[in-house]
Amino acid sequence: MHSHAHDRERERGHHAHTPASGMVHPMTAILGAAVLATLALVFVELVAGFAGHSIALVSDGVHNLTDVPTLVISWLATRWAKRPPTEEKTYGYHRAGILAAFVNATLLALVALFLIYESVERLRTPVPVHTGIMLWVSLVALVVNGGITFAVHSSRRDLNLRTVWLHNLFDALSNIAIIFGALLIRWSGANWADPVIGIAIGAMVLWSGRGILLESSHILLEGLPRSIHLEEVAKAMLRVEGVQEVHDIHIWTLGTDLHALSCHVRIPDMHMEDSEKILAGIREILAHNFHINHTTVQFERAGLPAEAGLYMPEPVRRSGS
Repeated sequence: MHSHAHDRERERGHHAHTPASGMVHPMTAILGAAVLATLALVFVELVAGFAGHSIALVSDGVHNLTDVPTLVISWLATRWAKRPPTEEKTYGYHRAGILAAFVNATLLALVALFLIYESVERLRTPVPVHTGIMLWVSLVALVVNGGITFAVHSSRRDLNLRTVWLHNLFDALSNIAIIFGALLIRWSGANWADPVIGIAIGAMVLWSGRGILLESSHILLEGLPRSIHLEEVAKAMLRVEGVQEVHDIHIWTLGTDLHALSCHVRIPDMHMEDSEKILAGIREILAHNFHINHTTVQFERAGLPAEAGLYMPEPVRRSGS
């Protein structure tokens, strides 16, 4: 006897909350405004950086320039993630945000290396810096980056939006560093402070993008969610009355806070209505204990074939079965 069960109620619930066509998601509007503000800031910082001979301002301007594709990708991902499943995209577009996070983090790493290289070159041959321009432009940049950071702060659990939040948070911190650097140069004439700040900004950007790059690539490679342990899930399913064995179990992430599971479960020979009760028990324990709401469970009367060679070669069995 074989029975396949998909969590269609979870899918229907998701569709019920999908914004109607033509409606603008609040975060979509915020990201759109952030793109315009960032473009204006990049123009000001690049012009002021070249005019004031500040590699820190130019570095920050180039850094902020990478915010533009980051914000555009995140804006598109926010819209796409709300789309319902189609015949070709049967899971919908939940992965759009994860893909955006991966691309954004890759851009962060490349820009960080560029900033560090340029700053080291300037450190070798320091030039006089116009601290007045450096100071006032940094204050304007702090207001813009700080505003974007606060705007997306409440949605930072979303991996896609976390890249935007982290990116602009570190932008704001780098602006504060440039302000202190401008004051230090003005008071002591230490022109070396400008490229040192540029190196610090590059290292900070590299560090901030590393975690997101690792997490997004883990999800794209169908890795097990970090908060879930495979054996614990299998043992929890065995606590459901009638479940004798669990094998061929796979758990992955569809999108932010949306996990999926597929597995084979061995049960005694019984009527369909009795097996439905077991299925309901499995789904309940998975949702309650592990927040797994999209499940595919195959019931069978045989264990894992010896030639399967999957990750869990030894099935997890109920004691005494």
